[in-house]
Amino acid sequence: MPESNPILITGAAGGIGSVSRMMVDMLIDQGHPVRAFVRQDDERADSLRQVGAEVFVGDLLDIADVTAALKGCRRIYFSMSLSPYYTDAVSLMAAAARAQGDIEAFVNISEYEQSFMTFEKMTAPEEERRSHLGGLVAQWSPQQRAHWVAERVLEWSGVPTVNVQAAFFVENPIMTWLALGSLADGELRLPFGQHQLAPIAGFDVAELCVKILVDPEPHISKSYALTGPELKDMHGIAEDFGAVLGSEITYVPDDIETWNKTYVDTAMSEYPHIAEHLKTLTRLIGAGGYTGFTDQLETLLGRPPKTVRWALENNPRIQKIVAGEALIGPRR
Repeated sequence: MPESNPILITGAAGGIGSVSRMMVDMLIDQGHPVRAFVRQDDERADSLRQVGAEVFVGDLLDIADVTAALKGCRRIYFSMSLSPYYTDAVSLMAAAARAQGDIEAFVNISEYEQSFMTFEKMTAPEEERRSHLGGLVAQWSPQQRAHWVAERVLEWSGVPTVNVQAAFFVENPIMTWLALGSLADGELRLPFGQHQLAPIAGFDVAELCVKILVDPEPHISKSYALTGPELKDMHGIAEDFGAVLGSEITYVPDDIETWNKTYVDTAMSEYPHIAEHLKTLTRLIGAGGYTGFTDQLETLLGRPPKTVRWALENNPRIQKIVAGEALIGPRR
């Protein structure tokens, strides 16, 4: 039976591959009322209204806005774009949820690999941390740290929480924005060496979070560490790009710092927090991190997860390339 109280979805305006935006559509299709929290009343807000969502325009860093948005809701999905104030926003939502007192579920998206960020590993001596992280960094990115702190805040709040810990998304801008420019030359240039990853499709994360929100009780106080269904090296992912684009694509491994300077620093010069996160991520993956694999997603969904190729076929940026529109991504 559909939930009678609106389900609050933050980050609902979203962007390319947005989990929040897909969740709004899925919940409404299933007959559940949705309150979509957005930062601006623009065309994206209008598109949410058109599919039947109640739109709340506010600031996740304003406790008055957060409290007003939450009124009448008992289930929350929390997501926010990469931000130096991420932990602040989670804390304010947790405080508002605790004050309201009748929250049934707080589904928290947590974008880091759980095996990396245990308390023991985070507090180990610097050389031990550096060795564990592959030798290129001794610390996680500020954004990764914020996700870890957010989980602790929610734990301390007493609000019934489910942590959905998704590893590397297919839709991550590293792979489906910054790397796209090189495709014009028949190359997929990435700084990941010969390492294997199991990228996860945003669609699957959206579907899982919807399932949890619709029937939260079995999931409360659990944390789910998720990956995609297949470990692939970049040669295999280049083949997926080639199959989707209908042309031969060859993986060209780049030096990590050269790639970061060429692509991340150029594209993200105005966003130092995002740049630092992406550069740390490339160093971690390029040194052999994020190579874990779990089948938990298939168990939770009750079906095989979507493949990398499926996610690329259904990615709006890739679809524009297939349609012959200009590439969206920095060129080397």
